[in-house]
Amino acid sequence: MLNAIALLSAEGGGFNPLDLSHGGGLFWTVVIFLVALVPIWKMVMGPITRALAARDDQAAAAIASAEKASRDAESARAAVESKLKEAQLEAAKLVDAARARAEVVERQIKDDASKAANQMLERAKSEIRNEEAKALSAIRREVVDVSMSAAGQVLKRKVDGADDKRLVEELVAASAKGSAT
Repeated sequence: MLNAIALLSAEGGGFNPLDLSHGGGLFWTVVIFLVALVPIWKMVMGPITRALAARDDQAAAAIASAEKASRDAESARAAVESKLKEAQLEAAKLVDAARARAEVVERQIKDDASKAANQMLERAKSEIRNEEAKALSAIRREVVDVSMSAAGQVLKRKVDGADDKRLVEELVAASAKGSAT
């Protein structure tokens, strides 16, 4: 290319690279650009390219890290949900067990109360029978005494002998048995 430029300038009317008015400025601009291109490429474009590549690597690492964190969070969420379900099942088991124990205790309390009520009823019946027997015995004694007194007034003598008393008691007992049946 320089040969072509030299030939044109030697012929006289051609291109003069030192003449800035007829394209010489463009020539020197291209020459300076080509000469400066190599150092610019090495000093400016190399670090920029490396910085961009490093930034791309960091972005890729950040994306990978974010994806890993997302997977870890998802697995942690799944683990927490699993533990929560297990805890809910365990709580349900505990509630069911407590309910069953409460039912057993309730049944036992009812049974104990029923037994105590039956015992009280039997005791009351027994006391009533005892009191009834005492009352009947007292009534019989009173009847014997009244009968002896009435017999004494009928016979116009005092009736109080042991044999007389025994006889009246037998009569009252016999009449009580006869009226009971």
